[in-house]
Amino acid sequence: MPPGGGMILNAEREEFTLTAIVVNYNTRDLLHRCIGNLRSSARAAGASLQVVVVDNASRDGSAELLRRDFADCEIVLNDTNVGFGRANNQALPLVRGRYLLLLNTDAFVAPDSIGTTVRYLDEHPRCGLLGVRLIGRDGSLQPSCRYFPTPWNEFLVRAGLAVWFPGTRLIDDMHWDHAASRACDWVPGCYYLVRKNVVDAVGLFDPRFFLYYEEVDHCRAVKAAGWEVIFFAGTTVVHIGGESARTDAEVTRAGSQIDALQIESGLLYHRKHHGKRGVAALMMLTAAGDALLALKALIKGRAGRELKSHWAHTLTTWRLLRRTGGGLVPTR
Repeated sequence: MPPGGGMILNAEREEFTLTAIVVNYNTRDLLHRCIGNLRSSARAAGASLQVVVVDNASRDGSAELLRRDFADCEIVLNDTNVGFGRANNQALPLVRGRYLLLLNTDAFVAPDSIGTTVRYLDEHPRCGLLGVRLIGRDGSLQPSCRYFPTPWNEFLVRAGLAVWFPGTRLIDDMHWDHAASRACDWVPGCYYLVRKNVVDAVGLFDPRFFLYYEEVDHCRAVKAAGWEVIFFAGTTVVHIGGESARTDAEVTRAGSQIDALQIESGLLYHRKHHGKRGVAALMMLTAAGDALLALKALIKGRAGRELKSHWAHTLTTWRLLRRTGGGLVPTR
């Protein structure tokens, strides 16, 4: 029985080129397209594929669909939503592929995605993991090649001051050549291809991160172990984004729960990698950023809702600082 209190279906033993882990939460209507595109791309590449689907206690009939239409996948059905990172970790005992692909249900691979990315790993032994060029439903480019977050660069972006500090590496800096592959700090987890022996060496996700920052933290571990993290420009994946959140009324109501999850994960991340001083800087800059945004709203005559929002953000941050013991332990 997996840690989430659910069950594992269809487990078998065989070796594969690639194991894809797909974590599902209330995205039943995306599963056929997501897994169908994945399988077509693997067939085009001549790659043997194992698919493991972890369902995080969806309420939209996903479990029934998985049982009926995906009997050839290995399925983990959780009784509760354990979060993104922990759900991926649950699948590790089932993994039998040489490479491991973490794929979001709202990410749709191209026909050449599996072939080109697996070939890149085959030809570049120091590449431990890679991400790809991501575009939205409308074809717009999404941040795909990122720098590590710090209290300072997060403050600059939130406060709208980044233009005044051109020398600072921003997390989602888009001023790079999207036509060329390159080493980077971290790549988004919606298409996240990693060597199995890298996971064997450094693990996968820190289970303290329920949602957000888990892939940032993991990329730091991979780079610290001497591997390269690569943005691969040779294929494009369509990533819709936010589909699980939109299906959950509790999550989407005013964005309050999503905001809290982001804040909590940020506290955990900065305490882990920047220590007490990093958390102190984060708290100071968060308060300064909210104050500056509130002042801008007053000057522009947009008080009321905006002031309430910035004040709520500050209060939530301080509340979570206390509940996480200064960024040491998760609340869920």
